[in-house]
Amino acid sequence: MTPQDLLDHYGPRESTTYDVAIVGAGPAGLATAIRLKQLAAERGGEISVVVLEKGSEPGAHILSGAVMDPRALDELIPDWKERGAPLHQPVTADEVLLLSETGAWRTPAALVPHNFHNAGNYVVSLGKVVRWLAVQAEALGVDIFPGFAAAEVLYNEDGAVKGVATGNMGIGRDGAPGADFQLGMELHAGYTVFAEGARGQLGRQLLERFRLQDGKAPQSFGIGIKELWEIPAERARPGLVVHTAGWPMDTHTFGGGFLYHLENNQVALGFVVGLDYRNPWLSPFEEMQRWKQHPAIRRHIEGGRRLGYGARAINNGGIPSLPKTVFPGGALVGCDAGYLNASRIKGSHAAIKSGMLAAEAIHEALAAGRSHDELAAYPAAFERSWLYRELRAASNFKPWFKKGRTVGMLMAGVEHWLLPRLGIATPPWTLRNPAPDHGFLAAAADCPKIDYPKPDGRISFDRLSSVFLSNTNHAENQPAHLTLKDADVPLAINRARYAGPEARYCPAGVYEFVADDAGRERLQINAQNCVHCKTCDIKDPTQNIVWCAPEGGGGPNYTGL
Repeated sequence: MTPQDLLDHYGPRESTTYDVAIVGAGPAGLATAIRLKQLAAERGGEISVVVLEKGSEPGAHILSGAVMDPRALDELIPDWKERGAPLHQPVTADEVLLLSETGAWRTPAALVPHNFHNAGNYVVSLGKVVRWLAVQAEALGVDIFPGFAAAEVLYNEDGAVKGVATGNMGIGRDGAPGADFQLGMELHAGYTVFAEGARGQLGRQLLERFRLQDGKAPQSFGIGIKELWEIPAERARPGLVVHTAGWPMDTHTFGGGFLYHLENNQVALGFVVGLDYRNPWLSPFEEMQRWKQHPAIRRHIEGGRRLGYGARAINNGGIPSLPKTVFPGGALVGCDAGYLNASRIKGSHAAIKSGMLAAEAIHEALAAGRSHDELAAYPAAFERSWLYRELRAASNFKPWFKKGRTVGMLMAGVEHWLLPRLGIATPPWTLRNPAPDHGFLAAAADCPKIDYPKPDGRISFDRLSSVFLSNTNHAENQPAHLTLKDADVPLAINRARYAGPEARYCPAGVYEFVADDAGRERLQINAQNCVHCKTCDIKDPTQNIVWCAPEGGGGPNYTGL
């Protein structure tokens, strides 16, 4: 049965109405909710706010490095220290390394670009920060519903967004309702805020419906793969922040590593690969495992053990790729819009600030008796904010690296070291991403094949043992949330021309080409493994793979990431 068949047979869906509905209980969504309640308390009156979260709890799907700039949190909750926010480990030192295959050159402190300075920032688990923010929001009267995925945008007759519907529960693999079937619920609101993170399912639909990307450069993404380690006490250096460039990436592929020492003898480390890479033989997961074997990285974690693993896509297109963020009845905030600062590898402060700006525009509109219109005050406020100035200064970071590592590093030095010393806050030039990431992949026959070493089980590991650490689980008897527009494309095009890149760019082993007894191949989709990173939805060269939210509560359950 199709979703419409279910609705026709079991409907209508129950509905409830709020002043504001928010999709996603990450930093952006929760900041929006908190600021709305603060404004209502400050100026009198009531405002009803609901937040939907597809994870089993707030923070379950949150993955970030993370070094957090507290600037936006200072504005949102000035007494966050007294309230026990989990920002415990200040940054104590920065290292920026350029790696060769066996060596490492440390950038002298005087030459480290401004964007890599982290004095005043904190090494955090963003998942823990989000859980704390959720407690603050609920204390203000925000309704948070975890385990409910927003699956559909609802529209008024005039085309304005009027809310969202949650996904149906208890649907079998065949699409038929099971014994525990529950029809989804509709949440109507004066304004709906979409805070789903990078490449949000509903956000992507809104970009297309309202043509929000028209006139903008294509958005660009990277995949970030992260591990959490517990290390011997003698190796711990709480507050040390390390960033690396160079090996194992070739000179034309954007990528680099991070390694952050937390408290309690823990280290968060990971690797980011730009999804505009050309060589279809490249595997971001394997590159991360190879990078850990470098002596400059291995020395931090030797003798330790892995505690966690995860992966997710991150925006890095900057201001030129930022879409129009408002439309009748709603707004995009955080990484659903693309506010991450790629040059600083930071997005949580931008997410919080964008949520606050959206909340202020919404409160103003509701106070004036308006709803379901276009919140022009939100983008106008953004363009007056410190966040705009910060992102404007960082706009060219990723596009310069598209011209090669040498040019990228040189211009990063010019824009983030030299110009600030000359009193020039913003580069007098702007670059744009020329094409979406999926358009860069070259034919496999035209690229060198990469033979990755086998994992040693101590420093490097395989995909499946890694996914196990992510605590990923989906209800097995449900329709696959990863679908193909055309089932013939994986073999006819992806396998034939690109050597089946989906089997390598997925960091969770979701896609594999298997053969039957007669030797005929097919693409097998192991949706149970999916960590919701969205890489397939972004990098598939034919844009044939469609990612959608599974039944609420499914996916990873990150605990320390």
